[in-house]
Amino acid sequence: KWVAIAGLIAFPVAYFTGRDWLENFAYRTEIDFSIFLLAAGVALLIALATVSYQAIKAALMNPVDTLKYE
Repeated sequence: KWVAIAGLIAFPVAYFTGRDWLENFAYRTEIDFSIFLLAAGVALLIALATVSYQAIKAALMNPVDTLKYE
């Protein structure tokens, strides 16, 4: 959820900033929309991997060891 919100905020800013920056070059090029989809996919995969790792780590812990330190 947070990754999607961050993407919705960051992608328009990156697009317009990049477009303005690229206009200063003699050989102009356009920003392809697929780069934003790739960035969103990578960000979602990293978030999913991080959350999954922590969830699996917590699920495999022994509850007795956790309660011992409380």
